[in-house]
Amino acid sequence: MKFRRIDDLPAYVFAEVDKLKRELRREGRDVIDLGFGNPDIPSPEVAVEKLREAAAKPVNHRYSASRGIPQLRAAICELYDRRFGVRLDPDTQVVSTIGAKEGLAHLMWVLAQPGDTVVVPTPSYPIHLVAPRLAGANVVTAPVEDGVDALAAAAIESRARAVVLSYPHNPTTSVVDLPDLQRLVDAAREHGFVLVHDFAYADIAFDGYEPPSILQAEGAEECAVELYSLTKSFSMAGWRVGFVLGRADVVQALAKLKSYLDYGTFQPIQIASIVALREAVDYPQEVCEVYRGRRDALVTGLARAGWDVEPPLGTMFVWAPIPGRLREIGSLELALRLARSAGVAVSPGIGFGAGGDGHVRFALVENEQRIGQATRAIRKLLQAHEVTAP
Repeated sequence: MKFRRIDDLPAYVFAEVDKLKRELRREGRDVIDLGFGNPDIPSPEVAVEKLREAAAKPVNHRYSASRGIPQLRAAICELYDRRFGVRLDPDTQVVSTIGAKEGLAHLMWVLAQPGDTVVVPTPSYPIHLVAPRLAGANVVTAPVEDGVDALAAAAIESRARAVVLSYPHNPTTSVVDLPDLQRLVDAAREHGFVLVHDFAYADIAFDGYEPPSILQAEGAEECAVELYSLTKSFSMAGWRVGFVLGRADVVQALAKLKSYLDYGTFQPIQIASIVALREAVDYPQEVCEVYRGRRDALVTGLARAGWDVEPPLGTMFVWAPIPGRLREIGSLELALRLARSAGVAVSPGIGFGAGGDGHVRFALVENEQRIGQATRAIRKLLQAHEVTAP
């Protein structure tokens, strides 16, 4: 049987690295996994305790609300008011999602259909490229390195229905300031396209940089929605709690679609998430400080190995240009060699789309000691290829 939507999806090149990693571990090899961006920092203890308490009550075992229970929607509005000075109506401008990926995928069903165009930056987080295609839309890409103006130009030229963007950006770690987002909002209002901002790394920023919410831009409520998640900020990846916030008619259309598709996240998780948002308000800063230490350890260790990388201002990743003569082999082959010869798993840049092949992505999901171990092994590999002096 031919599965038309699935068969047309691009090859998932990360699977090759994952397969090799599993094979090496079956052989007893120690593989330091800096490939998959799967947070290892514990979730807030106050949320875990509340989850235990709420899960023990049978009343919470029933179906919940697909749009999120009222107090959860109120709690995220409180965060946006406190953190960004953005006032939102929890009844009309917020819907809870089962993680940001689910929210984005179903948002594309709401915004696009066959014949529509969606603009996406490249390289990009894979779901940003795939979700519009699953909705039947044509995808037009614009290079991340050309900034938000390239996204606006591509949207205007293609008469796009929507533009997907994400800052701080995964995988490139690119960042923007509020004036950049304001220009994009101005273009969207003038030309009638919707902005979808995936704000996954809203709270993971370093060296004084503060990521802006697109909803801070003047007029954003007319043209933009934003995805916020507890995954990175509160290190609650497996809990699957996200939100779509902003333009009311878009949010309400998504809420209507979800009413046909799901009954929301397990209610004890929603209840515990309220506690995280209201009682663990400083936890994102604690998480961020852990990632800062890991970022510094990785960038310093790579520099000692002869691999110079610019320290990122945001995200839990380091986007590293392939050094020296290794550029010739490409990112996938380098990722496989790093796994085989150095025992370090990374993500090949080619897996993130056009423009990614000259890089590999390191995820900051191991402690500083393990990161140091990884960079020492990488140094030996680079020396063997005469990329750096012994």
